[in-house]
Parts: sequence; structure tokens; C-alpha cells
Amino acid sequence: MLKHQLYEPYSIHFETLDVFPEGGGKKNFFELVFILSGTGTQCINTSTFNYGENHMFLLTPQDCSKISITSTTHFFFLRFNNIYLEKNGLTNENIKRLEFILQNANHKPGCILKNQSDKKLVRPMIEGLIREAVNRDVYNREITEQLVNTLIVIVARNIAKYLPQDLEATSEEKIVDIINYIQANIYEPEKIRAEAISKHFGISDNYLGKYFKKHCGETMQSYVNHYKASLVEHRLKHSDKRINEIVTELGFTDESHLNKFFKTQRGVSPKAFRMALAQ
Repeated sequence: MLKHQLYEPYSIHFETLDVFPEGGGKKNFFELVFILSGTGTQCINTSTFNYGENHMFLLTPQDCSKISITSTTHFFFLRFNNIYLEKNGLTNENIKRLEFILQNANHKPGCILKNQSDKKLVRPMIEGLIREAVNRDVYNREITEQLVNTLIVIVARNIAKYLPQDLEATSEEKIVDIINYIQANIYEPEKIRAEAISKHFGISDNYLGKYFKKHCGETMQSYVNHYKASLVEHRLKHSDKRINEIVTELGFTDESHLNKFFKTQRGVSPKAFRMALAQ
């Protein structure tokens, strides 16, 4: 019943099930899954979570997932294929937000909507998307795109509020703000230099370095490099972007610069990494 290929940039799907179909093979898409009604369990990568009404969770192509239905469940699926395709109905900012979600959502069972008030906001939007899909009235496409874009912003906000995952729950709010700032500006190298971050947050360069390492267990430059490498890796895995396009988008000076950076971080060149994925 559920297809494992997605040929458009994103699609909306909804159905009511008593038994969830077996997975059977890898997917080529990401899914935001919202539970309109019903109960059951969701297993991702050997961990289990009891789901219920108004829960939303994220599945990626790498996740080994299984859903067991306890009571009849009404599912809503928002599926994304290549999130980097241009002119796909998503704004450039929301393509970056979607990438932020995919990079930072903890791929374990559980609802990714941590803010209770957002759950009340999300449900009417999901119901609106279903109505548009069913009625296909005038301006259907434009309304659907607006709702999808807004939904992405809300999910991104919920994930951002609970970043970073490696920090303790009692971590100071400022370090979370610094992490969020780095991730939001990772595409603009001049904005994530130590002096720029220090100026933005009104603290000295020297204090910033010590403060960051104290709370994150690594230097700020190390964190930036690891995060940037994960973005390169994500593009190599999930997009058809050429190497020179990745160079431009992530602010490398040229392909040689990217090759040296990625080989230092991952032990292989971007080209070799992508070739290995195809084998």
C-alpha cells in the first residue's frame, strides 16, 4: 500500500489503517508522520515508543522503522524526496530549515513536537492540507505550499528549542543560542568566525572559546567543522548536487578546498564517498 519510491519533491498522503504494511526495502524519501487518531507503537532502530493522537515523528531513508497499530490509526504523511531540488514549492529559507530538521532531529522514537501549544497549531494545518488534497479547489497548490512551508517552520522551531542534543538539560540558554546561531549561519563563513560570533553575543573572543569548550566538550572550530562536514555528507547521500555546487553553497574557495576539508573530516574525498554509496 505504501510505495517506497517518491518521484516528486514532496507529497501528501493520508490513510486509516488497522495493520501497517511491512517495510520491505529502503525508501528514497524522508517522512514527517502525524497521528490524527489511534494508538500503537513506533520502533526506530531497535528503540520503541508508544504513539497517540497529535504525535509527530520523523523517518529518514537510513532509519529501520516499524509501526505496530493497537487501535485503528489515521495517519498523515508529508514525504520529501530530494530537498535540494530548486523550484519545488519550498522557499530557500525553508529548504535550509528542512535540512536543519533532518540534521538535528534525534532519530529515535518519540514525538518531535515538544511545545504543547504547537501541537494544537499543527493539527488544524494538517487537517487543512488534507482538505486541500481532497477538494483540489482553486489556488489549491498555492495554499498547500504555504501550509507545508509553515509546518516546516514549526517543526524546526521545536527541534531548535531542544538543541543541542549532546548538552545536558541544565545547559545555559546562551550556549544553545550560540549553537543555533552557528547552524543558522553555516552557509556564510564570515558570520561564523569567532570575532563575528563574539560581536553578535557581546562577549570577548577569548571568553567565547573557553565558554564553548566548557559546555560542548570541544572547540568551537571543531564543532563548526563537524557540522559542516555533516552537511556535505548529507548532500552527497541525498542529492544529485555536483561537487562544484556544494563548494559554492557551503562557502568553500574551490573543489580542492572542499576535498582537503572533507578528507580530513571523513578520511575520503567527496567523490570517493559518493562512489562508495553507489556500490
